[in-house]
Amino acid sequence: MRFALLGSGSKGNALVVEYADTRLLIDCGFSAKEMEKRLARLELVPADIDALVITHEHDDHWRGVSRFSRRHDVPVWLTPGTQAAKAADALAATELYSPHEPFAIGDLELFPYPVPHDAREPAQLVVGNGDKRLGILSDIGYATPHVREMIDACDALVLESNHDPEMLATGPYPASLKRRVAGKLGHLSNQQAAELLTQIDATSLQQLVVAHISESNNRPELAQAALAEALSTTADWVHVANQREGLSWRSLVNR
Repeated sequence: MRFALLGSGSKGNALVVEYADTRLLIDCGFSAKEMEKRLARLELVPADIDALVITHEHDDHWRGVSRFSRRHDVPVWLTPGTQAAKAADALAATELYSPHEPFAIGDLELFPYPVPHDAREPAQLVVGNGDKRLGILSDIGYATPHVREMIDACDALVLESNHDPEMLATGPYPASLKRRVAGKLGHLSNQQAAELLTQIDATSLQQLVVAHISESNNRPELAQAALAEALSTTADWVHVANQREGLSWRSLVNR
């Protein structure tokens, strides 16, 4: 099993995960044309994608969904709440999933879980192949006990480390947006992400990826340092997925 990020941040998010004959696109927050360009960087074409799995309806996760789905005849999996929020958008095909029940697409198993975020019915995911597990956790205001349980003992983790609290407090955002970002339905700070790592079993981690870093209220080295300290490792072991380039393929191997 391997995965890559096409881009991560407030301007667009998308992740590809593949195993055997199955390749999924998790979120589609760039225009269809931009998605095609970013897939090409990974030596993929849209026809390689078996399904789109959407975590929630915010534009930085949804922007290209409708056009990409219709143009390339790709089915879209989403929660009933996300479907209701985007009822006006036409899709090639729709499949509903519950944030509380696992399901399978091809050779991959998906274990969704609800998260506190200001969307209609947001979910995040653990993706597995029966042996290795990739945890995806972004767009969450705080980690609940269930969240910690879901991402415990993963082999790889894509983890939001959105903002540095001091940079957010003194940064350019209006007060209302600052409150939203730092609130219980917003985004994880570097310190919250680091604390979460100390509360789960991280001994199996082969890959740790910092995601959804704010370009205005954070710096990659701050997030890396915080997460590395939590795991008693070096900052260069923590990968960063940025807005422009995303992150190239990362593989999960048997040890």
